[in-house]
Amino acid sequence: MQLKFLSSALLLSLTSKCAAQDTNDIPPLITDLWSADPSAHVFEGKLWVYPSHDIEANVVNGTGGAQYAMRDYHTYSMKSIYGKDPVIDHGVALSVDNVPWAKQQMWAPDAAYKNGKYYLYFPAKDKDEIFRIGVAVSNKPSGPFKADKSWIPGTYSIDPASYVDTDKEAYLIWGGIWGGQLQAWQDHKTFNESWLGDKAAPNGTNALSPQIAKLSKDMHKITETPRDLVILAPETGKPLQAEDNNRRFFEGPWVHKRGKLYYLMYSTGDTHFLVYATSKNIYGPYTYQGKILDPVDGWTTHGSIVEYKGQWWLFFADAHTSGKDYLRQVKARKIWYDEGGKILLTRPKI
Repeated sequence: MQLKFLSSALLLSLTSKCAAQDTNDIPPLITDLWSADPSAHVFEGKLWVYPSHDIEANVVNGTGGAQYAMRDYHTYSMKSIYGKDPVIDHGVALSVDNVPWAKQQMWAPDAAYKNGKYYLYFPAKDKDEIFRIGVAVSNKPSGPFKADKSWIPGTYSIDPASYVDTDKEAYLIWGGIWGGQLQAWQDHKTFNESWLGDKAAPNGTNALSPQIAKLSKDMHKITETPRDLVILAPETGKPLQAEDNNRRFFEGPWVHKRGKLYYLMYSTGDTHFLVYATSKNIYGPYTYQGKILDPVDGWTTHGSIVEYKGQWWLFFADAHTSGKDYLRQVKARKIWYDEGGKILLTRPKI
Protein backbone atom coordinates (compact mmCIF):
# COMPACT_ATOMS: atom_id res chain seq x y z
CA MET A 1 0.00 0.00 0.00
CA GLN A 2 2.12 2.87 -1.27
CA LEU A 3 -0.51 5.46 -0.30
CA LYS A 4 -0.72 4.39 3.33
CA PHE A 5 1.43 7.24 4.64
CA LEU A 6 1.29 10.91 3.64
CA SER A 7 4.48 12.94 3.48
CA SER A 8 4.82 15.81 5.96
CA ALA A 9 4.82 18.24 3.02
CA LEU A 10 1.52 16.84 1.75
CA LEU A 11 0.02 16.93 5.23
CA LEU A 12 1.03 20.57 5.55
CA SER A 13 -0.49 21.31 2.14
CA LEU A 14 -3.79 19.63 3.03
CA THR A 15 -3.91 21.33 6.43
CA SER A 16 -3.24 24.71 4.83
CA LYS A 17 -6.00 24.20 2.26
CA CYS A 18 -8.48 23.33 5.02
CA ALA A 19 -7.46 26.39 7.04
CA ALA A 20 -7.68 28.65 4.01
CA GLN A 21 -11.14 27.28 3.21
CA ASP A 22 -12.20 27.99 6.80
CA THR A 23 -10.99 31.60 6.73
CA ASN A 24 -12.34 32.06 3.20
CA ASP A 25 -15.82 31.65 4.67
CA ILE A 26 -15.27 34.68 6.91
CA PRO A 27 -16.44 37.88 5.18
CA PRO A 28 -14.09 40.86 4.94
CA LEU A 29 -14.52 43.39 7.71
CA ILE A 30 -13.18 46.28 5.62
CA THR A 31 -14.45 46.41 2.04
CA ASP A 32 -13.95 49.95 0.73
CA LEU A 33 -10.17 49.58 0.27
CA TRP A 34 -7.60 46.80 0.21
CA SER A 35 -6.19 46.51 3.73
CA ALA A 36 -3.95 44.24 5.78
CA ASP A 37 -1.86 43.96 8.96
CA PRO A 38 -4.74 45.05 11.21
CA SER A 39 -3.91 46.57 14.58
CA ALA A 40 -7.07 46.50 16.70
CA HIS A 41 -7.69 48.59 19.82
CA VAL A 42 -10.57 49.73 21.99
CA PHE A 43 -10.64 53.52 22.24
CA GLU A 44 -13.53 55.68 23.45
CA GLY A 45 -15.76 52.62 23.79
CA LYS A 46 -15.41 51.63 20.13
CA LEU A 47 -13.32 49.09 18.27
CA TRP A 48 -10.68 50.80 16.13
CA VAL A 49 -8.59 49.15 13.42
CA TYR A 50 -5.34 50.60 12.11
CA PRO A 51 -4.38 48.59 9.01
CA SER A 52 -1.92 49.03 6.22
CA HIS A 53 -3.48 50.17 2.92
CA ASP A 54 -2.68 47.87 0.00
CA ILE A 55 -2.53 49.37 -3.49
CA GLU A 56 -1.94 48.08 -7.02
CA ALA A 57 1.80 48.53 -7.44
CA ASN A 58 2.25 46.96 -10.89
CA VAL A 59 5.02 44.86 -9.33
CA VAL A 60 4.31 41.16 -8.97
CA ASN A 61 7.40 39.97 -7.12
CA GLY A 62 9.70 42.88 -6.41
CA THR A 63 12.87 42.77 -4.37
CA GLY A 64 12.59 43.87 -0.76
CA GLY A 65 8.81 43.52 -0.86
CA ALA A 66 8.42 46.21 -3.54
CA GLN A 67 4.97 44.86 -4.43
CA TYR A 68 3.80 46.04 -1.00
CA ALA A 69 3.96 49.71 -1.99
CA MET A 70 1.62 51.29 0.56
CA ARG A 71 1.65 55.09 0.76
CA ASP A 72 -0.85 56.02 3.47
CA TYR A 73 -2.98 54.82 6.37
CA HIS A 74 -6.73 54.93 6.91
CA THR A 75 -8.38 54.48 10.31
CA TYR A 76 -11.58 52.51 10.88
CA SER A 77 -14.04 52.36 13.77
CA MET A 78 -17.07 50.25 14.59
CA LYS A 79 -19.50 49.76 17.47
CA SER A 80 -19.85 46.05 16.75
CA ILE A 81 -17.82 43.44 14.89
CA TYR A 82 -19.86 41.92 12.05
CA GLY A 83 -22.93 43.50 13.61
CA LYS A 84 -25.59 45.86 12.28
CA ASP A 85 -23.46 48.96 12.83
CA PRO A 86 -21.36 50.09 9.87
CA VAL A 87 -17.58 50.04 9.71
CA ILE A 88 -16.59 53.69 9.32
CA ASP A 89 -13.60 54.73 7.23
CA HIS A 90 -12.31 57.99 8.70
CA GLY A 91 -10.16 58.71 5.67
CA VAL A 92 -6.43 59.24 5.32
CA ALA A 93 -4.86 59.48 8.77
CA LEU A 94 -1.27 59.83 7.56
CA SER A 95 0.38 59.91 4.12
CA VAL A 96 3.99 59.35 3.14
CA ASP A 97 3.83 62.83 1.59
CA ASN A 98 3.50 64.26 5.11
CA VAL A 99 6.38 62.33 6.67
CA PRO A 100 9.56 64.41 6.19
CA TRP A 101 12.00 61.51 6.41
CA ALA A 102 10.02 58.80 4.56
CA LYS A 103 10.22 57.76 0.92
CA GLN A 104 7.99 54.70 0.46
CA GLN A 105 6.48 51.45 1.74
CA MET A 106 4.41 52.42 4.75
CA TRP A 107 3.89 48.92 6.07
CA ALA A 108 2.10 47.59 9.17
CA PRO A 109 1.33 50.30 11.79
CA ASP A 110 0.07 50.29 15.36
CA ALA A 111 -1.57 52.81 17.67
CA ALA A 112 -1.52 53.65 21.36
CA TYR A 113 -3.27 56.04 23.76
CA LYS A 114 -1.46 57.85 26.57
CA ASN A 115 -1.20 61.36 27.99
CA GLY A 116 -4.58 62.23 26.47
CA LYS A 117 -3.23 61.74 22.95
CA TYR A 118 -3.13 59.02 20.30
CA TYR A 119 0.14 57.82 18.83
CA LEU A 120 0.59 56.07 15.50
CA TYR A 121 3.76 54.00 15.11
CA PHE A 122 4.69 53.07 11.58
CA PRO A 123 7.58 51.78 9.44
CA ALA A 124 8.72 53.27 6.15
CA LYS A 125 11.83 53.32 4.02
CA ASP A 126 13.92 56.46 4.22
CA LYS A 127 15.69 58.16 1.32
CA ASP A 128 18.40 55.45 1.46
CA GLU A 129 15.73 52.71 1.35
CA ILE A 130 16.47 51.64 4.90
CA PHE A 131 13.42 50.80 7.00
CA ARG A 132 12.92 53.10 9.99
CA ILE A 133 10.15 53.40 12.55
CA GLY A 134 8.37 56.69 13.02
CA VAL A 135 5.72 58.12 15.30
CA ALA A 136 2.86 60.53 14.63
CA VAL A 137 0.43 62.08 17.10
CA SER A 138 -3.22 63.16 17.11
CA ASN A 139 -5.83 64.37 19.56
CA LYS A 140 -8.33 61.90 18.10
CA PRO A 141 -8.15 58.14 17.45
CA SER A 142 -9.21 58.78 13.86
CA GLY A 143 -6.39 61.20 13.16
CA PRO A 144 -5.16 62.99 11.16
CA PHE A 145 -1.76 62.28 12.70
CA LYS A 146 1.23 64.61 12.54
CA ALA A 147 4.55 62.84 12.09
CA ASP A 148 7.74 63.76 13.89
CA LYS A 149 10.42 65.30 11.67
CA SER A 150 12.65 62.24 11.98
CA TRP A 151 12.30 58.56 12.83
CA ILE A 152 12.63 57.28 16.40
CA PRO A 153 16.37 57.14 17.16
CA GLY A 154 17.61 53.63 17.90
CA THR A 155 14.85 51.86 15.98
CA TYR A 156 15.01 50.03 12.67
CA SER A 157 13.23 47.29 10.68
CA ILE A 158 9.42 47.02 10.49
CA ASP A 159 6.15 46.06 12.21
CA PRO A 160 6.07 48.25 15.34
CA ALA A 161 3.62 47.19 18.03
CA SER A 162 3.09 49.44 21.03
CA TYR A 163 1.93 48.14 24.38
CA VAL A 164 0.85 50.21 27.39
CA ASP A 165 0.98 47.94 30.44
CA THR A 166 -1.34 47.96 33.43
CA ASP A 167 1.24 50.03 35.35
CA LYS A 168 1.10 52.64 32.53
CA GLU A 169 4.64 51.89 31.34
CA ALA A 170 4.72 51.85 27.54
CA TYR A 171 6.83 49.66 25.28
CA LEU A 172 7.62 49.39 21.59
CA ILE A 173 8.06 45.95 20.05
CA TRP A 174 9.15 45.52 16.43
CA GLY A 175 11.00 43.53 13.79
CA GLY A 176 10.80 41.50 10.60
CA ILE A 177 13.42 39.50 8.72
CA TRP A 178 14.09 39.25 4.97
CA GLY A 179 12.45 42.34 3.41
CA GLY A 180 12.00 43.75 6.92
CA GLN A 181 15.79 44.07 7.24
CA LEU A 182 16.06 42.95 10.89
CA GLN A 183 18.95 40.64 9.98
CA ALA A 184 20.98 43.66 8.86
CA TRP A 185 21.00 45.10 12.42
CA GLN A 186 22.35 42.20 14.45
CA ASP A 187 24.40 44.45 16.76
CA HIS A 188 21.45 46.90 17.16
CA LYS A 189 23.65 49.76 15.95
CA THR A 190 25.16 49.17 12.50
CA PHE A 191 23.32 48.57 9.23
CA ASN A 192 25.03 45.77 7.26
CA GLU A 193 23.88 46.01 3.65
CA SER A 194 25.38 42.60 2.81
CA TRP A 195 22.58 41.00 4.84
CA LEU A 196 19.77 42.43 2.70
CA GLY A 197 17.53 40.01 0.84
CA ASP A 198 15.88 36.74 1.83
CA LYS A 199 18.36 36.13 4.63
CA ALA A 200 18.23 35.58 8.36
CA ALA A 201 20.44 33.91 10.94
CA PRO A 202 22.45 30.91 9.64
CA ASN A 203 21.14 27.41 10.29
CA GLY A 204 22.45 25.97 13.53
CA THR A 205 22.26 29.33 15.30
CA ASN A 206 19.57 30.97 17.39
CA ALA A 207 16.70 32.46 15.40
CA LEU A 208 16.52 36.23 15.26
CA SER A 209 14.17 37.78 17.81
CA PRO A 210 11.70 40.64 17.79
CA GLN A 211 13.00 43.73 19.57
CA ILE A 212 11.60 45.55 22.60
CA ALA A 213 12.42 48.85 24.28
CA LYS A 214 10.63 50.99 26.84
CA LEU A 215 9.09 54.18 25.48
CA SER A 216 9.67 57.60 26.99
CA LYS A 217 6.89 59.26 28.94
CA ASP A 218 6.08 61.46 25.94
CA MET A 219 5.90 58.32 23.71
CA HIS A 220 8.23 59.81 21.08
CA LYS A 221 11.51 58.04 21.98
CA ILE A 222 12.85 54.78 23.36
CA THR A 223 14.74 55.03 26.64
CA GLU A 224 16.97 51.96 26.45
CA THR A 225 19.00 49.87 24.04
CA PRO A 226 16.66 47.43 22.27
CA ARG A 227 16.54 43.95 23.76
CA ASP A 228 15.82 40.61 22.12
CA LEU A 229 12.48 39.00 22.94
CA VAL A 230 13.93 35.49 23.07
CA ILE A 231 11.53 32.65 22.24
CA LEU A 232 12.34 29.27 23.79
CA ALA A 233 11.48 25.79 22.56
CA PRO A 234 9.36 24.14 25.29
CA GLU A 235 11.02 20.75 24.83
CA THR A 236 14.56 22.05 25.41
CA GLY A 237 14.20 25.37 27.21
CA LYS A 238 16.67 26.80 24.70
CA PRO A 239 16.11 29.46 21.99
CA LEU A 240 14.36 28.38 18.82
CA GLN A 241 16.81 27.75 16.00
CA ALA A 242 16.98 29.64 12.71
CA GLU A 243 16.05 26.58 10.65
CA ASP A 244 12.91 25.90 12.73
CA ASN A 245 10.78 27.91 10.32
CA ASN A 246 7.47 26.45 11.50
CA ARG A 247 8.00 28.09 14.90
CA ARG A 248 10.68 30.78 14.72
CA PHE A 249 9.94 34.49 14.53
CA PHE A 250 9.69 36.10 11.09
CA GLU A 251 7.61 39.29 11.46
CA GLY A 252 4.49 40.91 12.89
CA PRO A 253 5.02 40.81 16.69
CA TRP A 254 1.98 41.59 18.81
CA VAL A 255 1.84 41.61 22.62
CA HIS A 256 -1.27 41.41 24.74
CA LYS A 257 -1.78 40.52 28.38
CA ARG A 258 -4.38 38.29 30.00
CA GLY A 259 -4.25 38.15 33.76
CA LYS A 260 -0.56 38.12 34.65
CA LEU A 261 0.54 36.35 31.46
CA TYR A 262 2.02 38.13 28.44
CA TYR A 263 1.26 36.70 25.01
CA LEU A 264 3.60 37.31 22.08
CA MET A 265 1.94 36.52 18.75
CA TYR A 266 3.92 36.61 15.52
CA SER A 267 4.07 35.30 11.97
CA THR A 268 6.43 32.55 10.82
CA GLY A 269 6.59 34.23 7.41
CA ASP A 270 7.64 31.75 4.75
CA THR A 271 5.61 28.97 6.42
CA HIS A 272 2.65 31.34 6.91
CA PHE A 273 1.53 30.41 10.44
CA LEU A 274 0.31 32.75 13.15
CA VAL A 275 1.81 31.37 16.36
CA TYR A 276 2.34 32.51 19.94
CA ALA A 277 4.56 32.28 22.98
CA THR A 278 4.01 33.30 26.61
CA SER A 279 5.96 34.81 29.49
CA LYS A 280 5.36 36.22 32.97
CA ASN A 281 7.71 39.10 32.14
CA ILE A 282 7.17 41.44 29.21
CA TYR A 283 10.90 41.24 28.46
CA GLY A 284 10.72 37.45 28.34
CA PRO A 285 12.05 34.95 27.73
CA TYR A 286 8.91 33.65 26.05
CA THR A 287 8.11 29.96 25.66
CA TYR A 288 6.59 28.80 22.39
CA GLN A 289 3.03 27.52 22.87
CA GLY A 290 1.63 26.67 19.44
CA LYS A 291 -0.26 27.78 16.36
CA ILE A 292 -3.21 30.12 16.36
CA LEU A 293 -3.96 30.24 12.64
CA ASP A 294 -2.88 28.03 9.76
CA PRO A 295 -1.92 29.58 6.40
CA VAL A 296 -4.56 31.68 4.65
CA ASP A 297 -4.83 32.72 1.00
CA GLY A 298 -1.90 35.03 0.38
CA TRP A 299 1.71 35.12 1.53
CA THR A 300 1.68 37.17 4.72
CA THR A 301 -0.27 36.59 7.93
CA HIS A 302 0.01 39.49 10.34
CA GLY A 303 -2.56 39.97 13.07
CA SER A 304 -3.63 41.40 16.41
CA ILE A 305 -5.67 40.24 19.38
CA VAL A 306 -8.03 42.40 21.44
CA GLU A 307 -10.88 41.96 23.91
CA TYR A 308 -14.06 43.84 23.03
CA LYS A 309 -17.29 43.73 25.02
CA GLY A 310 -16.22 40.58 26.86
CA GLN A 311 -15.17 38.62 23.77
CA TRP A 312 -11.61 38.09 22.54
CA TRP A 313 -11.02 38.57 18.81
CA LEU A 314 -8.23 37.73 16.38
CA PHE A 315 -7.77 40.17 13.50
CA PHE A 316 -5.89 39.11 10.37
CA ALA A 317 -6.06 39.49 6.58
CA ASP A 318 -6.04 37.33 3.48
CA ALA A 319 -5.94 37.68 -0.30
CA HIS A 320 -8.87 35.40 -1.07
CA THR A 321 -10.92 38.00 -2.97
CA SER A 322 -8.16 39.46 -5.13
CA GLY A 323 -6.01 36.38 -5.64
CA LYS A 324 -2.99 38.70 -5.32
CA ASP A 325 -0.72 38.50 -2.28
CA TYR A 326 -0.39 42.29 -2.08
CA LEU A 327 -4.13 43.10 -2.29
CA ARG A 328 -5.67 41.86 0.93
CA GLN A 329 -8.72 42.34 3.15
CA VAL A 330 -8.98 42.50 6.92
CA LYS A 331 -11.03 39.83 8.67
CA ALA A 332 -11.76 38.89 12.28
CA ARG A 333 -12.75 35.77 14.18
CA LYS A 334 -13.53 34.97 17.80
CA ILE A 335 -10.97 33.23 19.97
CA TRP A 336 -11.12 31.72 23.46
CA TYR A 337 -8.73 30.57 26.17
CA ASP A 338 -8.78 27.29 28.05
CA GLU A 339 -8.18 27.05 31.80
CA GLY A 340 -4.44 26.80 31.23
CA GLY A 341 -4.33 29.93 29.08
CA LYS A 342 -4.04 28.20 25.70
CA ILE A 343 -5.56 30.11 22.78
CA LEU A 344 -8.42 28.28 21.05
CA LEU A 345 -10.33 28.91 17.82
CA THR A 346 -13.38 27.06 19.14
CA ARG A 347 -15.30 27.67 22.35
CA PRO A 348 -14.05 25.31 25.10
CA LYS A 349 -16.51 22.83 26.54
CA ILE A 350 -17.53 23.56 30.12
